[in-house]
Amino acid sequence: MEHRTDTTEVVNFWGIPRSLWRTGVLIVFFALVLLGFFLSLTKGSSQITLNQIIDILSNPGDSPQSQIIWNIRMPRTIVGALVGVNLSLAGAILQAVMRNPLADPHIIGISSGAGLAGVAIMILFPEMEMLLTPVAFVGAMSAAVIIYILAWKNGIKPVRIILAGVAVSAFLGAGISGLMIFFSDRVHGALMWMVGGLAARSWPHVHIILPYAIIGLLLAFCAASYLNVLQLGDEMARGLGVNVEVTRILCTALAALLAASSVSVVGLLGFVGLIVPHAARLLVGSDYRFLLPSAALLGAATVTLSDTFARVILAPVELPVGIIMAFLGAPFFLFLLRREI
Repeated sequence: MEHRTDTTEVVNFWGIPRSLWRTGVLIVFFALVLLGFFLSLTKGSSQITLNQIIDILSNPGDSPQSQIIWNIRMPRTIVGALVGVNLSLAGAILQAVMRNPLADPHIIGISSGAGLAGVAIMILFPEMEMLLTPVAFVGAMSAAVIIYILAWKNGIKPVRIILAGVAVSAFLGAGISGLMIFFSDRVHGALMWMVGGLAARSWPHVHIILPYAIIGLLLAFCAASYLNVLQLGDEMARGLGVNVEVTRILCTALAALLAASSVSVVGLLGFVGLIVPHAARLLVGSDYRFLLPSAALLGAATVTLSDTFARVILAPVELPVGIIMAFLGAPFFLFLLRREI
């Protein structure tokens, strides 16, 4: 896909000025986030009305509904929203850094690197669970470095990155499977973690991911202008005074941190970083000053709405949200593959 950095271009979309259109899209995405929160808090095995939620939020008590909202649904919803933000930003950043519209933490193997490190901690060193996020970051960054090394040959080409990422992801997946086979008596939690889900997520998980989400969001917005330049190609970026390799490494590290923080909390949730940035790009364009906030909002809405759907579609049986995202993401990936290659 050709990326255009239309930072100064004045374009009308259906007769609407570009700036006004983008503002409207951001408002719609924010409304979808609110809708996702509302449905996530009200829908489930126990139906809770909006009036009950308002009463519970204003006057918390010990009623069953209050316990459901504060101890189960509220932290789960917040974790889902933050995971959506992190994975969407990671995908958008990788697509600019690698100049590849198919780049996504899950597809190119970065999430698998974080997953292998996380599963190793969960199975081999469960008493060190507090180190899960930093260890997952090391795994994600290591996978990214390996992918770069394998894909480098007189520069980076999009197809080579995808092929190297698929190979690395398969190799790391084999490592995860090996750990689960050799330590089969300890794999129950790891199995659910492999699929990617928000079941049993509570306030400690919010506290784990929240700092990384805030730091990642701020750093991503600071990097927006550099990401715009990277889309122009290495030669053009160097001509504009950007140290391409250093910028690429730092932005990849940022994407790895965002992906690792999400993987450490909900497991290997795939395709969010692929679907959301493309959907946002279709509506607001490729200017990362607008694409990043749009992707963050749409990512939060996508994960919370998908998780709510996964909870209620086969109630009382609850599907992991990773299954829903796979159903949405796999056809979308094939569509992009046929379009781009």
